[in-house]
Amino acid sequence: MTDQSPETALDKTFDPAAIEAQWYRHWEDKGLFRPERPDAAPFTIVNPPPNVTGSLHIGHALDNTLQDIVIRHERLKGKDALWVVGTDHAGIATQMVVERQLEAKQDKRTNYSREDFVSKVWEWKGESGGTITRQLRRLGCSMDWSREQFTMDPHFTKAVVKVFVELHKQGLIYRDKRLVNWDPKLKTAISDLEVETREIKGGFWHFKYPLADGVTLDNGQDFIEVATTRPETMLADMAVAVNAEDERYKSVIGKEILQPITGRRFQIVADEHADPELGSGAVKITPGHDFNDFEVGKRAGFKASEMLNMFDADANVVQTEDGLVPAKYIGMERFAAREAIVAEMKELGFLIPHVVTTKTKDGETETTEHDAEPRTIQTPFGDRGGVVIEPWLTDQWYVDAATLAQPAIAAVRDGAIEVVPKTWEKTYFNWMENIQPWCVSRQLWWGHRIPAWYTEDGEVFVAETEEEAQALAGSKALTRDEDVLDTWFSSALWPFATLGWPEKTDLLAKHYPNDLLISGFDILFFWCARMAMQGIHFMDEVPWKKLYLHGLVRASDGAKMSKSKGNVVDPLGLIDQYGADALRFFMAAMESQGRDIKMDDKRVEGYRNFATKLWNAARFCQSNGIVASTSVAAPKANSAVNRWIIGEVVETVAELDKAMADLRFDAAANAIYHFVWDNFCDWYIELVKGNFDEETKQVAGWVLDQILVMLHPFMPFVTEELWSKMGAREAELIVSAWPAPEASVDAEAKAEVEWLIALIGNLRGAKAELGIAPGARLTAYVADVSDATRAIIGANATVIDRLARLDAIHFEAAPAGPVLQVGAGDAMLAIPLEGVIDIAAEKTRLEKALAASEKEAKSLDGRLSNPKFVEKAKPEAVEKARADHAHHTAEAARLAAALERLG
Repeated sequence: MTDQSPETALDKTFDPAAIEAQWYRHWEDKGLFRPERPDAAPFTIVNPPPNVTGSLHIGHALDNTLQDIVIRHERLKGKDALWVVGTDHAGIATQMVVERQLEAKQDKRTNYSREDFVSKVWEWKGESGGTITRQLRRLGCSMDWSREQFTMDPHFTKAVVKVFVELHKQGLIYRDKRLVNWDPKLKTAISDLEVETREIKGGFWHFKYPLADGVTLDNGQDFIEVATTRPETMLADMAVAVNAEDERYKSVIGKEILQPITGRRFQIVADEHADPELGSGAVKITPGHDFNDFEVGKRAGFKASEMLNMFDADANVVQTEDGLVPAKYIGMERFAAREAIVAEMKELGFLIPHVVTTKTKDGETETTEHDAEPRTIQTPFGDRGGVVIEPWLTDQWYVDAATLAQPAIAAVRDGAIEVVPKTWEKTYFNWMENIQPWCVSRQLWWGHRIPAWYTEDGEVFVAETEEEAQALAGSKALTRDEDVLDTWFSSALWPFATLGWPEKTDLLAKHYPNDLLISGFDILFFWCARMAMQGIHFMDEVPWKKLYLHGLVRASDGAKMSKSKGNVVDPLGLIDQYGADALRFFMAAMESQGRDIKMDDKRVEGYRNFATKLWNAARFCQSNGIVASTSVAAPKANSAVNRWIIGEVVETVAELDKAMADLRFDAAANAIYHFVWDNFCDWYIELVKGNFDEETKQVAGWVLDQILVMLHPFMPFVTEELWSKMGAREAELIVSAWPAPEASVDAEAKAEVEWLIALIGNLRGAKAELGIAPGARLTAYVADVSDATRAIIGANATVIDRLARLDAIHFEAAPAGPVLQVGAGDAMLAIPLEGVIDIAAEKTRLEKALAASEKEAKSLDGRLSNPKFVEKAKPEAVEKARADHAHHTAEAARLAAALERLG
């Protein structure tokens, strides 16, 4: 491949695999993903950094295809287009990978020092951490690999540490004892966003909690009934809550409960959390192990330091601070403790059985008692550890997210950040306005170590280096915090730390703020919102001017893809089968703002056929002496068909520019698809076939070039290959110029060619409807015709003869007898059918087919009008019925029209 490629004959068959790898290497080796354009206007996007442990999934394929379309389009428009690429160190995921490798060798992390284990992670990263970046190359992503980033690179670590220290100085990062989502398998806190809720079959146990000191309720009852799905937590109960307005309990508010197993005495407190309408209206309160109870405990006056903790990091029972947990429970696993506590409460007579009344076959009534009421419980699981999450009271580092959120909320509200689709704004505001403190510490070894040091008595010093911390502490001995930062804390700095911040680099000055962020909506709060907060806070500007949120790629039936369902689609398999260009075009064509994408292999195959159609059109052009154009502007043209196709290019460029400005990827893809397949391949080439004069060769070569440029962002490989083979070029297509036709739509030529297309298309369709052979030659008559139409017919007699297969068009009324009527523009042509087909037999065939289609459409209409069918049938069955109904309705209309043609 050279800059000046001579015309080279195209292979007969389009083979994506033969061209993709070689072109990608060529682009990357020559630095064409970011050509030297120091004086050009900047355009900047950053990729959502995939986990260094990751491999390409179908969501990555969508996300990165959309970004690549945008960056290639802006590069073609002459911008200094920078697509920042890199990977995230993925604290939990990466540590898990390396620990699994150790386990496979009967080894474990704790056999190593922290430093030695981290060295092993870096070794793994060097050997295996590049899988996804290689796969992004296969997709065709034109990222600036020369500046590939990693969130644990030294310059990035410097930025992370600086942000932590600055936020701490400003009082926006602090240490606090609060409940966190604790993963007992990974032994670390995780965020709410990393918790997935599953429906689990469980129980709802009811217990008697005896009132102390002989106190009774107004009805004489000496206990309060409480219910729980987690009986084990009663070992750390600190209160029972009732509603202040609940008449049953007003007299005992402030009195004490004597917990049966621990013997702990605690008060009955009034709190709105207790709903008189739910169960007994009384709730046991374990503030150290339940998020709602934590808030009740705070309102009741308990400090976090006073709240009881009954679990260790493995979720095994430990002694509480008051020493009241019976020794037999110490060290017991949480779910084993649940069974043992239920058994003891039952033995002590404090379990209230769940009574079920059923009818026997004989009609008699019988009752059975069960320990628990069966319930389907919404249970939190760690998305990586895969075990039930335990709310756990620990000391962690928190970011004052509510304060940082305010400017980020204002930025969207004021339009400094445009959210596309706009419908996501409501979700964004709702989350940001109710944002909770952000727990940023993680109990891992792999990650950015928290820059905090402690004295023996717990005094903390936060500084960028140990030397600075020691200087602050004086002679006091210091120990560094063992924790690392949440991965999302570092990735929140991605738009500016990747450009050199905190150094004031030229790159940062030119490319911040970024122009656009494309992201899945599923990481709106994980990542996008946090970038908005940190970017505005540290750069005094929004991180990007526009935020585009796309949907999910779903299975063909609309179900969410998951390994457990076995419906996950491998994008690399699709690339192997159909080529990267076809997959990319599918993603673009299906990306409609605000909607998820249903996977459809047939559509991907169809776009591979589209690339083949273009390939064959280019081969046809080559074989007729058409070569690369030497003009950016449209050539001068006299013939109507050439003036028409130039005008179609002008309109298509305008459509594409508008669609890309609006981020309507589906509209952009459909515009270029329609132009290539319909206007150029099907009509222009047909209309000019056999008449390749010099004007037509120049126009055809120019139009083909415009196609390659316009299609390049969507299908970079096939377009670059065709560009290189059509003749000498000053540069590769990837760094050529976006179309600038310097022409306008010629209304007269457009009307003339569209009349011809209508005549030929309508006549071919009518022939097919009536079973007339496509090649059958016919004669047409038209009595009333405008001068303009008469002129079109006169000027295109050869084309009409060749493509419409009409021997002649007579400007007079048709002879008596059955005729086929075909409309084109303001003319209605009558074509005698006597001797062409058996009119009676054709009418009979059409009437029979029409009756069958109308019957089927009516039957389906009845089914779809039945609410029971729509509500109870499987969604795919309803969807198929609707599709069948639409098909038969359209078929009936087509057959009725065919009958009407016969008169």
